[in-house]
Amino acid sequence: MTGFDVRAIDLRALNSLTKYPSIPTYHQLDPRNGNLVETAIAFDGPVIATEKVDGTNSRIIVLPDGTYVLGSREELLYAKGDLIGNPSQGIVENLRPLADRLPAGDRARVYYLELYGAKIGGQAKQYSTRGAVGWRLFDVAVLDDLADRLTWPAQQISAWREGGGQTYLAEDDLQPAADAAGVDLTPRLFTIDAAELPTDIEKMHAFLGERLPRTLVALDDSGQGRAEGIVLRSPDRSVIAKARFQDYDRTLRRRSH
Repeated sequence: MTGFDVRAIDLRALNSLTKYPSIPTYHQLDPRNGNLVETAIAFDGPVIATEKVDGTNSRIIVLPDGTYVLGSREELLYAKGDLIGNPSQGIVENLRPLADRLPAGDRARVYYLELYGAKIGGQAKQYSTRGAVGWRLFDVAVLDDLADRLTWPAQQISAWREGGGQTYLAEDDLQPAADAAGVDLTPRLFTIDAAELPTDIEKMHAFLGERLPRTLVALDDSGQGRAEGIVLRSPDRSVIAKARFQDYDRTLRRRSH
């Protein structure tokens, strides 16, 4: 991709190619009422649990020529060298210094980070009530054949992305990538055999409380400390799911009534 000019490409295609796909809930949600149902995602073998941080999903797209683009989950906000950036949720302000020092490689990479704290997200006070801001890396995608994929029609790109077309670093490669970028990963909590994961809603609710009683990413001692939940993933990231306290709290509260 020598000579790749980000200003000469279809930015809508780049945006769609690099969006982070939705992570399913570990127990399925009933679309009629938002309650969890007793159907859990099937894992096999070891399962890695990480803390799910409550903030705003952010991305840094690094192209092989050293150009980068910053984005929220839904839109692109800034390209390297721009005089003005979209101020949405403080992503550009907080992540541009990190993007400036990220190494370029022979393939495009997308760094997915959770930016949190300050007034970002409804639960910012859990991490700090003094306005501190932090970020944690939770995934890295590697984009092969980007120039060709940028020519695809929008519907094809969307289907490719939501169908698992993006290639993510496996767990063993994620830590070295974080080290090279100089950024911390979301906390790795434990590794468990899939057979030991609770498949019952009540038992999973208790499991969350036992395994993550407080957040591990508080930004200072003023934070209230409640964690959002846990992300479960296979080592190669072929299976991934989220388990959030609020989903289990809501479901069990409604059941009791």
